[in-house]
Amino acid sequence: MENQTDDLVNDSGKFGIILPIVLISYFLILLNNSLVFTSTVQISRDMHMNSIMIAWVSNAYALTFGGFLSFGARLGDILNRRAVLLTGLWIFTIASFLVGIAPNQTILIAMRAVQGIGGALLAPATLALLMDYYSGPMLTRAIAYYGATAGIGTSLGLIVGGIISSYSSWRNGFYLDMVMGLILIIMSWRYVHPTVDYQNKLTIDWWGTITSIIGFSALVYSINGSLYRSAAIIVTIVALVSFVLIEAHTKNPLMPLVIFKDNQRASALVSRFFMLGASMSYFFLMPQALQRVFGITPLLAAIAFLPLTVIQFGVSLLVARLTFRFSNAAVLISGAIIDTLGLSLGAIIGIQQGYWLGVALPMVFIGIGQGLIMSPLTVAGVADTSGDIAGAASGVVNTVHQIGGAVGLSIVSEMVAGITSPATMIDHAQMWMVVLAVIMLIAGLNILRGSHK
Repeated sequence: MENQTDDLVNDSGKFGIILPIVLISYFLILLNNSLVFTSTVQISRDMHMNSIMIAWVSNAYALTFGGFLSFGARLGDILNRRAVLLTGLWIFTIASFLVGIAPNQTILIAMRAVQGIGGALLAPATLALLMDYYSGPMLTRAIAYYGATAGIGTSLGLIVGGIISSYSSWRNGFYLDMVMGLILIIMSWRYVHPTVDYQNKLTIDWWGTITSIIGFSALVYSINGSLYRSAAIIVTIVALVSFVLIEAHTKNPLMPLVIFKDNQRASALVSRFFMLGASMSYFFLMPQALQRVFGITPLLAAIAFLPLTVIQFGVSLLVARLTFRFSNAAVLISGAIIDTLGLSLGAIIGIQQGYWLGVALPMVFIGIGQGLIMSPLTVAGVADTSGDIAGAASGVVNTVHQIGGAVGLSIVSEMVAGITSPATMIDHAQMWMVVLAVIMLIAGLNILRGSHK
C-alpha cells in the first residue's frame, strides 16, 4: 500500500510519528491487562465480588477481545486502518471511563466486555499500520520495536498497576487508560492518513465473522467459565469447524486459509501460541507466589520482575541488528532455547532457594529468551503476505497471542489447582510451563524446513 506519507517516511530513513502512535496504542492494551492483575483484591472488596465474579472482570474482556480479533483485522483490510484504529480507540477510551465510574459489578463487567471489543479493533490495526507505512529494513526494525513493546508492556504495566493499587483507587488505572486513549485519538486523527480503500473489491464475510466470534468466545469460556463448560466445548467445536468450512469456500474470507499454508507462518503461529501460554502463566502466577512465599506487597512483587523486564527490553532493541547479521529463524530459535532454559532453571532450583537464586537468576534467562523471540515470531507470522490480507495476517497473530495465553494459563492453573503450598505450586507450575516451552521450541525448529506453500 503506497501513499505519500509512506514515501516520505521511507525516503527520509526516519520512522516519524506513526511508530510512536502504534507502539503507544499497543502498550495501552497491555497496560489494561496488567492493571486488572494488580487490582483484583481492591476491586473485589470495593464492589463486593466473590471469586467467581471477580474472574469475570478478566474473562469478559478476554471473551470479546479474542472473539472479535479476526473481525477487527479483516475490517481494516476492507475499510482502512485509520478508520478502524480510531474506532477502536474511541470504543476503548469511552469504555475505560465507564469502567472507572461503574457503580456496580454488572456495569463493570459489561464495560470490560466493551473494552475488549475496542481492543480487538485496535490490536490488529497497530501491526497492520507498520506494514502500511514501512518496508524492508525499516519494517524489520519497526516490528522489533513492536516486539519490545509486547515484551516489556506486561511487566511495566504490573509496576504501574502495583503503584496505583498500593497508593490510590483501582479506578484511577482505568482513568489513566482513558487519558492515554484521548491523546492517541488526537495523534491518530492528525497524523495517520487513510490507506488504500479495498471496499470496492472486498466485502465482510458475515457468516465467517459470526462463527469465529462464537467459536473463539466459546473456546475462552470453556477454559475460564464456571458453568456449562462442557456445552461450551461442544459449541466451540461446531462453530470452529463451521468457520473453517466457510473460510475454505467463501470468496472473501475473514481469515484466509492461505495464511496457514505457508510452513514458516504456520510454525511461527504454533510457536507463538505455546510461548504465550508459558509466558502468561508465568506473569499471572509468579506475582502471586512472590507475595505468598516472601510476604511482600503487590508493588514489590512487580518490582521483583525487573530482572526480566529490563533485560527483555534491552535484548529486544538488539533484535533487528541480530536479525540482519544472522537470520530471523536463528534469532527466534535461540530465544526459544534460552527461554526454555530459564523456565527449567526456575522449576529445578525452586523458589524456596530464595529470590536471587530461585527467581531472579531464571528471570535473566527468561528475559533474554523472550526478548529474542517475540519480534522474530511476529515477522515469521506475517511473512510474505500480500497487502490485501496484511490485516488478516496480523489479526491471526494477535488472536493466537490472546488465545494462546488464555489456554496456557488455564492448563497450568488446572494442573496445580490442588496444591496448597505456594512454593510447591509455583515450582510445579513452572514444570508445566517448561512443557509448553518445549512445544514452542519444536514448532520454532520446524521453521528451518523452509516455506512450503
